[in-house]
Amino acid sequence: QVQLVESGGGLVQPGVSLSLSCAASESIFSFYAMGWYRQPPGKPRELVARIISGRSTYADSVKGRFTISSDNVNNTVHLQMNKLKHEDAAVYYCNIRQRQWYVDTWGQGIQVTVSS
Repeated sequence: QVQLVESGGGLVQPGVSLSLSCAASESIFSFYAMGWYRQPPGKPRELVARIISGRSTYADSVKGRFTISSDNVNNTVHLQMNKLKHEDAAVYYCNIRQRQWYVDTWGQGIQVTVSS
């Protein structure tokens, strides 16, 4: 199966930027959807951003601040996070939905902490 390895994240102060990466073991052309989800403390997991059929969608809370992109050469999906807020603190998960059997694969999760 497809394997996803996340990198990036860390502890930052409000207003700064971070970038997350998700490296896939297979070509991203085999994926129906690529996205990032997050789970804040005490809250359910929520969609942050996703690419389907070349179109990007974002949660209202991150529009204008976050950008999702894909790197076809390196089979990697990125999430650029700007102007981070306290409410952005969460464990972030990369998600891939494969064209074959529409199977979902998740990254291991990576912590983003925003603290003043």
